Amino acid sequence: MGHMECDANFVETNQEAKNRHSVMASSELVFDNGDVLVNSRTGRIINSDSRNQLLQISMALNCLRPTFLFLIMALTISHVVRASDPDITSDFIVPANSNAVDGAFFTHTGLRGIFDGGAPTTFKVTKASLAEFPALNGQSVSFAVLQYPAGGVNPPHTHPRSAELLFVIEGSLEVGLVDTTNKYFNQTLQVGDMFIFPKGLVHYQYNASPSDAAFAVSAFGSANAGTVSVPLSVFTTGIDDGILALAFKTDVATIQKIKTGLVPK
Repeated sequence: MGHMECDANFVETNQEAKNRHSVMASSELVFDNGDVLVNSRTGRIINSDSRNQLLQISMALNCLRPTFLFLIMALTISHVVRASDPDITSDFIVPANSNAVDGAFFTHTGLRGIFDGGAPTTFKVTKASLAEFPALNGQSVSFAVLQYPAGGVNPPHTHPRSAELLFVIEGSLEVGLVDTTNKYFNQTLQVGDMFIFPKGLVHYQYNASPSDAAFAVSAFGSANAGTVSVPLSVFTTGIDDGILALAFKTDVATIQKIKTGLVPK
């Protein structure tokens, strides 16, 4: 057998390996009984060739242990990195400019009267996130009210830091998402229905009714879920028209026409 090595810190000769007194192989413990190895389950004598093979297996397992440990650590770190908001070491976080905390700190009144204005004329999102409600800092939660006029759409977008749980409270919505394999999922939701948009996936909502408004509320697993609008991020952020024309297999004139339609009026 000569010698077997894992790295510069582990080199064992054949003779040193033979001096080992216990080996684990195939879930059966074998031990040295004088000059021979004996299988503890069957009582059979293990000859020298088999013993050398068992010793090689044992040494190989010793070599693999650091690799297994590294893989476990990598998976653990990966899980932590993918988490949304970091855990905090206090009950809540008080903004630096606040001297005292009372019940008002934990209260958000920005949604009062939100449904008093009648049917919306354009799609509108009213958020209760970290920016609007500082008490959410460190709590891994936020909220939004979505109002859709007849024929209104919440264009394709993503939330990079959280999934979205949508709950329809009035009207009907057509919703859809695309996963990372480019598979498309869609559904028609009625009042009382819920739909989950997994974190980071492109999704949309559309009110197909020609006459009735629709309303929904969304919950997020982050105080600051973030929103990346696909149309706006692609066509209004300064990406060269020529590059976009190549990417969408069209001409520059078409790209410019799309951009014109996205300019706020």
